[in-house]
Amino acid sequence: MITRVTGAALRAFLMALLVALPSLILSDVNADTTQIVVLVALLAFIMTFIEYNSQYPSIIEFRYASPFNRLRFAALFMSITLLSIICAAKTEPTALSAMLSSIGIAWGDVLDFPFSPVRLVVLMMPEYASDELLTSVRTAAGLSYMISIAALFIFVTLVRLLGWPTRNRAFNVWINLPLFDPTAGGDVVQRLKRDAGLNIVLGILLPFLIPAVVKATSSFIDPLSLQNPQTLIWTMTAWAFLPTSMIMRGIAMGRIAELIEEKRNRAYSSTEQANMQTA
Repeated sequence: MITRVTGAALRAFLMALLVALPSLILSDVNADTTQIVVLVALLAFIMTFIEYNSQYPSIIEFRYASPFNRLRFAALFMSITLLSIICAAKTEPTALSAMLSSIGIAWGDVLDFPFSPVRLVVLMMPEYASDELLTSVRTAAGLSYMISIAALFIFVTLVRLLGWPTRNRAFNVWINLPLFDPTAGGDVVQRLKRDAGLNIVLGILLPFLIPAVVKATSSFIDPLSLQNPQTLIWTMTAWAFLPTSMIMRGIAMGRIAELIEEKRNRAYSSTEQANMQTA
């Protein structure tokens, strides 16, 4: 029990720190924004602590299939941290922020090719946007997208080469997928494969669809709001992280479907061998 409470408290603290990180790094944060950030961080702390302090998960998937959630959190934390440091360089430049800005600009230029997600993010900005704002958007989009791609590559390596999630422990499907109802009807394997394919397709399309939707609804959603550093940080991180998270979830569910199918085949083979021996 002590271990569970300690682990839940640590995870809750890290989630609260993640929410507050941009406000802690940026210098020009007004009082109203600080109050909102403190409230959201407190809510994140309470919700994370309740979830991980309970013996059985209620919302978070793959809780006992590390490092799925750890990898996603690490990618999110790194993206928020690096973008915050780069945005803080506009008012308080340092050697570290200058180096990270150079890396971000380089990645933004590399990924800013025709029909790429980064190019679409830049094109969603209005024609009268300043060159400085376009550079900031390109840098943030390129860096966050690169981090997301790296996290996805690491997870695929864990699944295909290191045998996730059954390398070190047994995998319980119903505990790690608390939102998946096995009694909803239909074959479980087919439903998992269908959900896996849907998540992967949506994850691939979202980086292209989101800029198009923002551009089409520019009368309701003002892209110039990205001039605010915190808006830029969270928007670009969400734009890159959410699709990657969906692809990772799709890959994970596909992997679980494979494991269930393999277990079924072994059970059928054992039954057939037993019947042959009996006959």
